[in-house]
Amino acid sequence: MILRIDHVAIAVRDYEKALRFFTDILGAIPGSHADDHGMKYLWQNFALGDLSRLELLTPTGAGSFLDNFLEDRQGGVHHITMQVRDIDEAKKILEENNIPCFGYNAYGTAWKELFIHPRDAFGVLIQMAQFNPDDWLAESVRMRGGEKFTVTPGDEGCRLILAHEGGGTAGIDLSRKEISELMEALGRALD
Repeated sequence: MILRIDHVAIAVRDYEKALRFFTDILGAIPGSHADDHGMKYLWQNFALGDLSRLELLTPTGAGSFLDNFLEDRQGGVHHITMQVRDIDEAKKILEENNIPCFGYNAYGTAWKELFIHPRDAFGVLIQMAQFNPDDWLAESVRMRGGEKFTVTPGDEGCRLILAHEGGGTAGIDLSRKEISELMEALGRALD
């Protein structure tokens, strides 16, 4: 049912301080973001390294849904988002196993979600979501034009970068020997 953990969401009081920490110090690359006026919060996604992601959440006014969570702290892990292939199938499996869920929302085809309360998930708020991961990433961390891979030559071999089905890319440096072994293995796969 779960394809992968997509991101960890961190709620913070001081968004600017958290933004500087994650981007300037840790090198996170900002991706999609939005201000939800109804729930009075801002969210911002970030890519870290090849496939790691996090989301910052911060209140934008009194009465935010984050108020209780941040009442006695400056910040902390708010939820974990797990990508599913089919949100309706995930909901059915939860219901068949008597695991309550809430907050089912479908924002067209772009994003469908539901939540499992921490009391039903061992102390962790879990968000399950159906979406296309590349839609939420910065252009600089995803493959362009539907490419599946790129190869960049180097002094001692090459760098192979692959599109990842979870969005973004994964890269590996290969020596000349490893390139030859890979070419042989690919040739055998075609036979």
